[in-house]
Amino acid sequence: MARTLRTLLTQDLLDRIHERAPLHDRENTFPHDDLADLVAAGYLTAFVPTGLGGAGLTLEEVAREQVRLAAAAPATALAVNMHLVVTGLAALLASRGDDSVEFILRDAAAGEIFAFGNSEPGNDLVMFGSRTRAEGQPDGSYRYSGTKIFTSLSPVWTRLATFGLDDSDPDDPRLVHGVVSRADGGTEARDDWDTLGMRATQSATTVLDGALAPADRVYRSLPPGPSADPFVFALFAVFEILLGAVYTGIGRRAIELGVEAARRRTSMKYDGRAYAQDPDIRWRIADAVLAQDGAELQVFALARDVDEQVDHGSRWFAQLVGLKVRATESARVVVDNAIRVSGGGSYFSGSELGRLYRDVLAGMFHPSDDESAHATLATSVLGPPEA
Repeated sequence: MARTLRTLLTQDLLDRIHERAPLHDRENTFPHDDLADLVAAGYLTAFVPTGLGGAGLTLEEVAREQVRLAAAAPATALAVNMHLVVTGLAALLASRGDDSVEFILRDAAAGEIFAFGNSEPGNDLVMFGSRTRAEGQPDGSYRYSGTKIFTSLSPVWTRLATFGLDDSDPDDPRLVHGVVSRADGGTEARDDWDTLGMRATQSATTVLDGALAPADRVYRSLPPGPSADPFVFALFAVFEILLGAVYTGIGRRAIELGVEAARRRTSMKYDGRAYAQDPDIRWRIADAVLAQDGAELQVFALARDVDEQVDHGSRWFAQLVGLKVRATESARVVVDNAIRVSGGGSYFSGSELGRLYRDVLAGMFHPSDDESAHATLATSVLGPPEA
């Protein structure tokens, strides 16, 4: 039987967002109008259960929406992705009986905007270690001090999901996860986002200087290193799948542009016929479609597996990090092929394909990186390396 997939993003909304994308890229500005439109559409409460006033979408449904949004404006999609990661992991945990982060869903329903403040300069352990100090307070709250990078939504977030290391007990160090409020102070967003691509995300550096997470917003205390805690799985599942969706959306748009160019351009070699009749061009378009079709199917299928609690056992993390690498690398291949089909016009700064080329490069910098993903995949089939 056919499944009904719910959607929040109308084509008219996507068209408006697409029209604004070149300006924000050129001027390196945050897309406030895009965010306002997405809020009005209820998109920031996509994961919030209907009982709390949200849309109650599944991970697969949101992944499909993120592909569509990224095809319209990659940087807008990547920016809002981080809010969706925080609310999505909360929804996933809540659906499995863990209410420790239900406050995130209630805050999102009330209009709060979440950012994801985990990446740190020089920290290649990513989620399994931290350079940020987490200092416990007598009432059970924590204060965080450190530097976070790539904090998307920097101009607008009101809540920051973050973590740091509490090493007050040398025999039992803990990674403490909590949520801080911008209104409570202790945070500074630097004006340092001037990048090659994904410019409208405005993912500036965030400095934490005693930022306070109240006791009721400290939701995990884990030992450093990999963990079987359901929070870690929820974070990886939602982050990697939605990230893959964003870059898959870039690939979808690149194919559209490549096809348009192949039909528009004409060949003197083929007596003025469209390049779409050139067998070499047709092969290159087909090669892009091969990669794109595979990426989309993987993103949606793995998201559905999470929703349906399919048992991948010990290979779950390998599936998730592998998806991220395949989706981001496939998108680069697709964009590259589309540019080759489109010719020298795509090299100009005003070209949409040129912008997609710059945006898609950001995929290599998101966790899990190639090295980490290959280590995870190798261990999943070979076992851990010998000491």
